[in-house]
Amino acid sequence: MRRMETAGHRRLWEAVLVMALVLGVLQSASCVTFEVKDSANKTCIMADLSVNFTVEYSAGTKQAKASFELPGDSTVGSNSTCGKDKEAPLLVIVFGNHSLSINFTKTDAQYQADELVFTYNLSDKVRFPDAAENGTKEVATNNSAIIAKTNFVYHCINPHQLILGNVNLTFYAVKLEAYLNNNTYSKNESRCSEDATPTSAPTSAPTSAPAPSPTTVPVKQPDVGEYRVNDSTGAACLLAKVGLQLNLTYLRSDGKVVFKEINIIPKNMSVDGKCLNGSASLTLSSKEVFLSFNFTLNTTVSKFYLGEVNLSTTIDDAKVPKFTQENGSLLYLQTTERKSYKCNSKQTFQITENFSIDTYNLQIQAFDINENKFGPAVECAEDQNGMLVPIVVGAALAGLVLIVLIAYLIGRRRSHAGYQTI
Repeated sequence: MRRMETAGHRRLWEAVLVMALVLGVLQSASCVTFEVKDSANKTCIMADLSVNFTVEYSAGTKQAKASFELPGDSTVGSNSTCGKDKEAPLLVIVFGNHSLSINFTKTDAQYQADELVFTYNLSDKVRFPDAAENGTKEVATNNSAIIAKTNFVYHCINPHQLILGNVNLTFYAVKLEAYLNNNTYSKNESRCSEDATPTSAPTSAPTSAPAPSPTTVPVKQPDVGEYRVNDSTGAACLLAKVGLQLNLTYLRSDGKVVFKEINIIPKNMSVDGKCLNGSASLTLSSKEVFLSFNFTLNTTVSKFYLGEVNLSTTIDDAKVPKFTQENGSLLYLQTTERKSYKCNSKQTFQITENFSIDTYNLQIQAFDINENKFGPAVECAEDQNGMLVPIVVGAALAGLVLIVLIAYLIGRRRSHAGYQTI
């Protein structure tokens, strides 16, 4: 009987070990490592990262959305370089007929991902089924917000999102450093803003580390405001509930580039807007800021989207105090008519090279609003991905409990069999 119990226990622990290994694979499978070396075999760029891609494209007469991860078999492209003379270091990640390029620049105080370019090929029918077009498309940004102190490794566990027109890139579990000195990561870390918590103490840099460029201290998460624009009959044509943070990059009067964050304070804003045939606008203004959003209704595909954003403000220490930015060729927040777009997670919308907007707890709808209330919500990918991890972990734990229970019952049944009368 003791031998039977021992065998049953062994099978139980084997089952537990297998499930533990499965959970370990689930946690680590999507992180990919890259390394760029110069002609002397010296490493200048190292990166361990995971990336989720979401691409909107035309599929016949409809708009489709492709979502995929950076594959584990991605490679370093042959045009990656450590740079020389005035050439900047470049990491090119290749998978299939697609590529992600990250170009770096540095000052004495910090380095940054200066330009990020994603090139994708719609001829890939596995990732883009029923695509109405073929051939290569390219999107880019010069404001990735991937910045670290010199001789520090950039580390970001939480999702860091970039919006490049119709493409949404979400980086997570990122460990990255450019301009390496000793062929490996530095011991000191620069953590991204997404990892920062109100209770975490700031990490003090060694006295020998160079001082960072003066920047504005990050402001707290903005308050959520509720806004409404009415048509000529008094009915709502645009509803918005959102916390807004403006991210500005400008040249200070002393010639240094500075990053500034401005929170929109709902109680200080005057709300205005217009409802026209096929367009609706929301304007928020105060003594310091003028901000407008213009939405367009595409009747062909029965969708509305954010097509234009305008900003005007004054920055006292800027070389040119009047800061104005506008972009009238956007394609954000595409949502089916009579539905609202909802995203509780933080989202970043790149408006121009020097201006982006972070949104929090967003819900918005333009046109065809019934009874002045939001229509059924279309949830953003970030909120859906946020639910995926608990579901996977919960399913894995449930499977583990089930395996343990089955192993226990089998062990009990066989141990009782030893007492049967012969």
